Amino acid sequence: MTYTSSSALVSTPATNISFHELKVWPACFAAVLNGNKPFDVRFNDRQYKVGDALLLREYEPESEQYSGRSTERWVSYLLQGGSFGLEQGWCVLGLAEHPPLPAGVHDTRLW
Repeated sequence: MTYTSSSALVSTPATNISFHELKVWPACFAAVLNGNKPFDVRFNDRQYKVGDALLLREYEPESEQYSGRSTERWVSYLLQGGSFGLEQGWCVLGLAEHPPLPAGVHDTRLW
């Protein structure tokens, strides 16, 4: 994975990390931005994995238009459906503000 900032999320085939562009309704988008919602519940039709890059785009369901606002997050945790009351086929994505550290890097002071 190439680490960049802003809207330049890039993945390489060697890392097996995927990029997902997702619609997010305004109230949920605001909660993600202010840090109150560090997770997202989704139907797992994309085979999400820890480390996947997400581009969350604010979407107005009434007008069926994007607002133009977006933010980047990375999947930090994945809870698969079929347990804890979550229906099979659904998942909970833990959202991180920063990409995962490369393999072998454990101390961010060295990064």
